[in-house]
Amino acid sequence: MSVYKQFLSPDIVVTPFKVNKDFSFQGTASLTDDPSVGIDRFIGNISNLVPIFNPSSSIYPSGYDFSVYNEVPSPYIVPRVYRYDYSGSRLIYPEIVTGQIKTQFQRLIYHSIKQLYYSNYLSSSYGDTPTKTEIILGSDREGDVMVGSIHNPIYDNYLQTTQLYRKYFPTGSDNNNSASIGVISIPTRLFGDYIKPTSFVFSTESGSLTDDGNGNICYSSSYTSSVIVGNIFYAHGLITIIGNEDVYSHIAEYGNATYDLSLYGGGGSFNSKIISFIESPNVTMSFASTYTIHETQYKCTIRENEFNSTLNPSTSSGSIAISSSIGTFYSPNTTLYNFATASFFSPYITTVGLYNNNKELLAIAKLSQPLPSSLTTDTTIIINLDR
Repeated sequence: MSVYKQFLSPDIVVTPFKVNKDFSFQGTASLTDDPSVGIDRFIGNISNLVPIFNPSSSIYPSGYDFSVYNEVPSPYIVPRVYRYDYSGSRLIYPEIVTGQIKTQFQRLIYHSIKQLYYSNYLSSSYGDTPTKTEIILGSDREGDVMVGSIHNPIYDNYLQTTQLYRKYFPTGSDNNNSASIGVISIPTRLFGDYIKPTSFVFSTESGSLTDDGNGNICYSSSYTSSVIVGNIFYAHGLITIIGNEDVYSHIAEYGNATYDLSLYGGGGSFNSKIISFIESPNVTMSFASTYTIHETQYKCTIRENEFNSTLNPSTSSGSIAISSSIGTFYSPNTTLYNFATASFFSPYITTVGLYNNNKELLAIAKLSQPLPSSLTTDTTIIINLDR
């Protein structure tokens, strides 16, 4: 009888598979107050900084007490940027901050998003053409001529699809020198490996944002349906609300009236919508996370001449008394009943134990019902273990 049997390489198969979990939140408190959630929203902006006061000429904002230097009204923080006007007086400019959980500078949010995800789309909405280097072969290596730049300025902007889509990023020149973007950040502990495509939905009183499965964020409202106004980066848990060229370039032909994102003016309208999506307390949000789980399959093969005896003590004909200092114990007799030694005896299998090389028990697999071992064919038991 064999008590332990070694697994061979073909007996162990590891299979990865994807699982999804749905999340749903309602209200700002559900996003920010629970430390196990921590979904933050930011505004990125590069609008011209406006000085709070001029210490040299005693120019203060209305109601500002110069004696309390560090108490700068919200949403400003302690002034960090200093500039000098034409007369040499020092002007103090505030850095505007953003974030509902963690505080960040709006300018840093803007430039970080631009560099990471839109640096190839600043001069062309379909992406800048990469420079190519070509070699004109000569008669030998010294005669080879290199044509073109050896440096490629094109960055990896984490494209979510191989399909060609227009991408827009406001630079300020197209919106009165003020460029605002919105950012929604979902922590890794929620989205896992990546956000499941087509599962993201974010709604406020300004409308709804959904992803189209190709990395685009589409805006819909009672007046507009499926207008691409941003991007989602599934593996980063990041959603950007940007607008598009049409939104920012439309100028109201009939005065300053705005009708959502229509041709009657939408640039200013959508700027306010970005603020609403980021700062509104009346939000609902849902998405599905994706995790990779590895299933290990162990194939336990019992041949007809293996494990053909039983360890059940009821098959022994009596017991042996073992005395010790703490009492007397009884161990099953090594002599088995006749039915357990007959050639037709076939034990039932109820439990399979998995051991390491030190014969330490690691896992126990229980069968749903006892399985008789075969005396003529191999018996195979499959154990699946998720991790």
